[in-house]
Amino acid sequence: MGELEFDIDGDVYTAELLEEEAPESVEAMRDFLPLESHLMHVRWSGHATWVNIDEIELPEIPRENHTVYPSYGDILLYPGYRNEKEILVPCGSTCFKSPAGELAGNHVATLNAARDELREMEQETLRTGQKDITIREV
Repeated sequence: MGELEFDIDGDVYTAELLEEEAPESVEAMRDFLPLESHLMHVRWSGHATWVNIDEIELPEIPRENHTVYPSYGDILLYPGYRNEKEILVPCGSTCFKSPAGELAGNHVATLNAARDELREMEQETLRTGQKDITIREV
């Protein structure tokens, strides 16, 4: 099993890739990593953060291992079926949605972080607007 590393403003977390559950989504992520960007608070989805990847060319990715209601730390890849492309990082109660309505993202990895760490990260992005993030495969 492969792992991702999330460096969020110097705090480093790992996430186990779900290669069997979402093989095409995982392969698409591997193709654009490493990624340096910004982690922002969500606008519509509740207690979560996200990384905009709208400028990244993705292959056509099917819905696989997809969910509208991810749990704490479930990393979702949303390839832009009805809205902009993104990576969603749920930090609490989350219903993944946009102005277009509910969205189902592909669950590609699970972040190894405690609930209180995720809540603090989400609250910090709410207060400050964004954090630097680097995502790479390890």
